[in-house]
Amino acid sequence: MVSKQKSWKSNKNQNTWSVFKIMSEFVEGFEKLSNIGPCISIFGSARTDKSNQYYKDTVILSRKLTKKGYGIITGGGPGIMEAANKGAKEGKGDSVGLNIELPFEQTPNQYIDNDKSIDFNYFFVRKVMFVKYAQAFVIMPGGVGTLDELFETITLIQTEKIQKIPIILYGSEYWIGLLDWMKNIVLEKENCINKSDFDNFILVDDIDEVVEKIDDFYKESKFSPNF
Repeated sequence: MVSKQKSWKSNKNQNTWSVFKIMSEFVEGFEKLSNIGPCISIFGSARTDKSNQYYKDTVILSRKLTKKGYGIITGGGPGIMEAANKGAKEGKGDSVGLNIELPFEQTPNQYIDNDKSIDFNYFFVRKVMFVKYAQAFVIMPGGVGTLDELFETITLIQTEKIQKIPIILYGSEYWIGLLDWMKNIVLEKENCINKSDFDNFILVDDIDEVVEKIDDFYKESKFSPNF
């Protein structure tokens, strides 16, 4: 029993000191991102190959968004993230990479601006940066991490923790099964969400329509950090 108490106290001390590590990540993120201006966060799979159409579409979309004056924020890794940063580079816009340190090493892709590459130990700090400085979210096909980012963002808007901004799902073929499940099971059968929750995101298949939806939104709204 005594050894267990000592172990608990040791862990407690480590947890106390970890607060300073967390604070340092917030400070670095806020300092680097606060002056870059309006940005779009693009989420998607790290496993998407360069030959995949979604990779190619992401490059084009990102390039078009930077031509409109938006910076691009990604998770900093390969796949869709690399495609988005590549498009930002080609469009001569701000290219931000919020890299996360993982047991299976993820290294920042080559298209991130040197002064806008930030490494994180903590997923929750990283997600704050995604949300705080994004004027819209484009969700390309992805896995568990992409779904996590999608549903957390929807939750923040639903609970009014952040202002409503565009959340755009790209690719009907990929997303329609999820949306049908949400409508038929989560909403209609189990009544776990409201019908109005579907107003917090849109499904799009055309690159130009993504750009148009974001531009149209900001004809009526001002650019600002989300909290």
